[in-house]
Amino acid sequence: MTQPAGGHERFPQRLMRPRLYEQVAEQITAWITANGLREGDRLPPERELATRLGVSRATLSQALVALEVIGVVTVRHGDGTVLTARQGAAKIVDAIRQHADRLPEIIETRDALETKIAALAAVRRTDEDLVRIDDALHGMEADIRSGGRGVEGDERFHGAVTAAAHSLLLARLMDEIGDLILETRIESLSQPDRPAKSLAGHRAIAEAIRAGDPAAAAAAMHEHVELVSDVAALRDPR
Repeated sequence: MTQPAGGHERFPQRLMRPRLYEQVAEQITAWITANGLREGDRLPPERELATRLGVSRATLSQALVALEVIGVVTVRHGDGTVLTARQGAAKIVDAIRQHADRLPEIIETRDALETKIAALAAVRRTDEDLVRIDDALHGMEADIRSGGRGVEGDERFHGAVTAAAHSLLLARLMDEIGDLILETRIESLSQPDRPAKSLAGHRAIAEAIRAGDPAAAAAAMHEHVELVSDVAALRDPR
């Protein structure tokens, strides 16, 4: 065997096997192409699609969440899963893995920024800020009660808390990573029981802000970010 300079053997790079839900995401994409679906078309109900692909509902659901995170589909409450973009099956696993690879850094950045924002909001919030925070909570609660995931209400709540901090620079930084945060928001709120737990976390943050307690607000926000950071993409072994 020929050795490179220095006398050390060069071994081939280890290949990572696709996780099951990644393989199913590829199957779904191939199925979309084979059936000629276009942007705006609805996918079959999950039970039917799982049967067609011969996979469990749980794995199919995780694959659909991964596809939603990378922008291939969107889930509309009351309207099912809708195709939003066409992407070649060969690129699906790469896109999903890129999302998983950047998750830890997104979570770290979000924790640092939003913990500080919550503390500032507890000191600087106005009555109008509290009204916006409460409106977001009510909207999220109503969506969850009707069977939704509360994604829009979640986004509105964090936006209202950011506004209540009255820091233009922090608001700009949050806006800069808004698309990345949306990835984690969709993935987190798609997990069973997570919307209700996320709503409870929001209420704890709101109570601390209303009480004018910056330490409690920061602690509640940190605990909330830790909760929503527990997502399948980081738990599943490769």
